[in-house]
Amino acid sequence: MSKPASSAPPIVEAHGISKKFGERTAVDHLDLEVPARVCFGLLGPNGAGKTTTLRMIYGVTRATSGLIRVFGMDISQHLRAVRARLGVTLQQNVLIESLSTKENLLVFGRYHLLREPDLSRRAEELIDFLELRSHAHLPVRQLSGGFQRRLAIALSLINGPELLILDEPTTGLDPAVRLALWSRIRELRAAGTTVLITTHYMDEAQRLCDQVAIVSAGQVIASGAPAELITTRLAPEAVEFDCAPSEEAALLDGYASGRRLRVGRRLVLYVDDATHLIEQIRRHDEGDRRPIIVRPTHLEDVFLSLTGASLEANP
Repeated sequence: MSKPASSAPPIVEAHGISKKFGERTAVDHLDLEVPARVCFGLLGPNGAGKTTTLRMIYGVTRATSGLIRVFGMDISQHLRAVRARLGVTLQQNVLIESLSTKENLLVFGRYHLLREPDLSRRAEELIDFLELRSHAHLPVRQLSGGFQRRLAIALSLINGPELLILDEPTTGLDPAVRLALWSRIRELRAAGTTVLITTHYMDEAQRLCDQVAIVSAGQVIASGAPAELITTRLAPEAVEFDCAPSEEAALLDGYASGRRLRVGRRLVLYVDDATHLIEQIRRHDEGDRRPIIVRPTHLEDVFLSLTGASLEANP
């Protein structure tokens, strides 16, 4: 997904931010800009510093050093004003289990100083928007994980935020619920809400996000539109097959084109045209037809190549 660049100032600006917990550095002089009216993905392996970065952006964790501006305001000086204009969905749902879906929305709306009749009208809008109508009067403890996640996102929208922060919003959800939430995120973005999302699902990032930043060891190591990262980092076709490390040299003897990624026995080569590579593998195997998969290169390939899997480059 791509979207024309906006002339508006960035919604989020982070300049040289760091966070230390004792001797451990979780975020290390990280720079980040999130444009207005886009879906922006913050990606990285476990422990890369994504959640800590989000927590600094919405003001729960104070940066050890550096500057963060949200809506043009220094978060350290204008935290209350910033929080009034953003919504946050945490990795773990924060719900009142004894109350119903609608009651949770009403309680959270009062926290944001909404008053009747606007409060009830907003709750009803979100019940419809997140498709919670059939469960509106059930206690939260009786809701499935998918419906609880929908409610958590609804709570983060109660104040009509200009910036919505979603930390791993679809982890553990079944495919149908994931697709439903993707649709709602797209609608929010189309209506002008800026969405900042972390996810471990690279297909989710590739399909939802206008721009992404890949974080490793507390620093941004690559950023841009998903399609741009794919075309500038790797060749367009990926060829996958099983190949023991001991047979790789013989199998690919004389084949010097492309970059390769190994994960265990699985070897992936990135090429402009898979035809010659497949012919070479078939000649080597003779009668043994090992399974070969040819597919487009994905954002996940770029992610793996940048964040720690064994990537080799041949001249």
